[in-house]
Amino acid sequence: MIEHCLYGVKVFCDFPLFDRLVPVAAVAPGEHSPLELRPLPATAKPRDYPQTFPLYETHGRELYLHTDRDMARSAPGQPWCLEVENIVSFTWIGGQPVIEYQLHEQGTQPLLVFWFVHIFLPLHLTLERGYDFIHAAAVEVDGQPILFIAPSTGGKSTLGDYFLKQGHPMLSDDKVATFLSEGLYYAVPSHPHHRPFREFEVLGYPVEPFAERARPIHAFYVLEAAEPEAGIEITEVTGFRKFEQLLPNYLFSFSFLQAQRLRWLAQLADQSLVFRVCRPWDLGRMQEVYEGVCAHSRGLGRPAGLAD
Repeated sequence: MIEHCLYGVKVFCDFPLFDRLVPVAAVAPGEHSPLELRPLPATAKPRDYPQTFPLYETHGRELYLHTDRDMARSAPGQPWCLEVENIVSFTWIGGQPVIEYQLHEQGTQPLLVFWFVHIFLPLHLTLERGYDFIHAAAVEVDGQPILFIAPSTGGKSTLGDYFLKQGHPMLSDDKVATFLSEGLYYAVPSHPHHRPFREFEVLGYPVEPFAERARPIHAFYVLEAAEPEAGIEITEVTGFRKFEQLLPNYLFSFSFLQAQRLRWLAQLADQSLVFRVCRPWDLGRMQEVYEGVCAHSRGLGRPAGLAD
């Protein structure tokens, strides 16, 4: 079995998911049992799932979640299946580390990898581990994670791509797993691919360098567009406004997760630095934006007592 590390968790599979392995040091702090991905045996009997929940459409595919009871956090022994229309189904039992897949008529190994890494794992870790994911692009500046958040087409992937081209390690292109450990919120490396373009069912191009371990979140930068001739303004968001900025970017807003989501966001907002970046909507001025954000991030310093 080949060992990978995705979203802070070790994942074992009988074939390499990527051309380059993710550093195992990228595992998140704390105890996280490894997962195993393997094909569903040909002799396995079809399972009946009395409950089917249409999730959403993404990358041109409908997603369905099947189980045997009303939607709630996964319970030990509970059967689950995430079905990607015409591509693949992932099945697992609540509390167990094995994930089995079955390719459908349009399924291929590259599509299996895409749906497993990009969509299935964040959903699985949310249901099974209670992880919290935020929709953001994340890079490191001097070894400290900064997260860019913005509405769809708001420029976070474009800005993240510019940072990568300047040699900054990437933590995540799109979905950032966060963990609370010893009073600090950590951002965890996802997988070493970046997709600054809109193309369905592709992980993107491989990136290097990739963040080697989880680190405490340094700051959030909320991107806002201004006129092409405008200056670059970075202002701090305070109080309840921080919660308002983070709320729309929380992934997987299942109703049964509402209490956890609100509690997590309130604590994260209370303990995090959040800044609004009003920058010109002009790719020709990207270097100015990059330099402004880097200088601002470095000016925040490093929390006292935090080791490199």
